[in-house]
Amino acid sequence: MGNEYRAKVFKSGNSVALRLPKALGLKEGDEMVLREEQGGFVAEPAPVVAKKIDLTGIWGSCPGIRPIERLDMAPRDLDWEGKLLRP
Repeated sequence: MGNEYRAKVFKSGNSVALRLPKALGLKEGDEMVLREEQGGFVAEPAPVVAKKIDLTGIWGSCPGIRPIERLDMAPRDLDWEGKLLRP
């Protein structure tokens, strides 16, 4: 079994809170999942959700990259599975 820590529950606004010791290695903003099990509580780190990267702010900031220009292609007949298709 691991180390044992003791903490007190206190009132915080309209809720109650539990101050966790610094020795646990948690930092401000960490999310935890609290579950009631067999008359006690189990706290564990919340699963990390992959963040999406927003690339809208870099438009025009990459000098070597040019926008893709529309390719003008001549229309052609396509034969798929014996059916002649015309775009």
